[in-house]
Amino acid sequence: MLTPAAAQPRVELELQLGAAPFDLEAAVCSHGLFMMAPNRWDPASRALLRPLRLASDSSTSLLARISHHPARPSQALHVSVFGADALSPLDQDCILEQVRRMLRLSAEDDMLVAEFQAMHAAAREAGFGRIFRSPTLFEDMVKCILLCNCQWSRTLSMATALCDLQSELTCSSGTGNSQLRTPPIREHKRKRSTNQNVRVKLETKFNELERLEDPKLAISKDSREITDTSNDLTLLEPNRNLASLPSVASEAGSVCDDPSALSFSSDTSLEDFIGDFPTPEELANLDAEFLAKRCNLGYRAERIVLLARSIVEGKICTHNLEEMHGMSLPATEELSTIPSTYEKLDKELTTISGFGPFTRANVLMCMGFFHMIPADTETIRHLKQCHKKVSTIKSVHMELHKIYGKYAPFQFLAYWFELWGFYDKKFGKISEMDPSKYGLFTASNLKKAACRRRLDTN
Repeated sequence: MLTPAAAQPRVELELQLGAAPFDLEAAVCSHGLFMMAPNRWDPASRALLRPLRLASDSSTSLLARISHHPARPSQALHVSVFGADALSPLDQDCILEQVRRMLRLSAEDDMLVAEFQAMHAAAREAGFGRIFRSPTLFEDMVKCILLCNCQWSRTLSMATALCDLQSELTCSSGTGNSQLRTPPIREHKRKRSTNQNVRVKLETKFNELERLEDPKLAISKDSREITDTSNDLTLLEPNRNLASLPSVASEAGSVCDDPSALSFSSDTSLEDFIGDFPTPEELANLDAEFLAKRCNLGYRAERIVLLARSIVEGKICTHNLEEMHGMSLPATEELSTIPSTYEKLDKELTTISGFGPFTRANVLMCMGFFHMIPADTETIRHLKQCHKKVSTIKSVHMELHKIYGKYAPFQFLAYWFELWGFYDKKFGKISEMDPSKYGLFTASNLKKAACRRRLDTN
């Protein structure tokens, strides 16, 4: 019999904050990446939950809950790690470093936030300036691939499917532990779709893969993003794992003073948990066709598998890419040197099959470059709706420069603050939304919202 989530052992860690003002809610709920599995923002307790990897065993993930420290909210974060009685100093440091990366907690980040907020009074008042990202660059890179050429609801569904697959891969390999991996699902409170009941039998698939030689991936020589004609095809129920997660707030709905009082469903067992986001090692040996069908990835599957293989084989080193950025992160008076460093990294990313301009710009934004705005049809819509500027994918960067150039080298932050605020007004406060509503962030729903408001005013 599996142990209920509430009875799991845990390790309590503290992450000291710097002198710069920091608000967890503003830092997490700042970009759509926070909505993507396995991330889970709990609006009631204002806490972030997700699995994080251990340094001593990268195949092991433990659920971490990050919140402001109840006694010293402005000075430290409180990190609860479930599923372990104790963690080595190496594992503790690894967990905290992943939290720092997600929330951009470093002296360099503090400096950049202060520099931007000095230019942008509204952003300073809102506490905006840190864009949420993943614990690893690889996860950011894959999620940027998932952003391309599809509805947001499908992007969310693909991320969830990859985490679900990771759990199955771990169980099939026999190397995974049975620890808490991500917040639980209340299966009995939702109906399963017929598509969810048709599960791929991984053991059978793996046997088939063993009989096959390494397939030659049919990767296009053209690395530009292509239009996915199957945008509306959804094989998985959007957000099925996130929509029904239980609250971890105290009964009063406020930050819990006693970490041991976190409320999980008493009838929830570890069978209900999906996995962590898969690592390159977990994806590299998969057949791209299998991955495409299992996770509804379409053409993205080949790109993801090839990226994973390139990392495993040492052709791409994400650590070196981040080192290139970190070593060149400039002091305030040297901010003009950012584009040259950006261009070097951008050139490196062009060698990765399928990494077109939009994907590269998003990856580099995740790495900490904010002078380039990743532009797509949503950017064109925003400029037309909010700035009365009609542009095309060829002319949009010129229009973006005219509007946001004064905020250099933080054009993206100024643009994103405006766009995110626009979403906030259209859909309600994003940080307070139920996860089941995350799929609403689409152009079609924006039009519906506008129509409803016109009807209400008439």
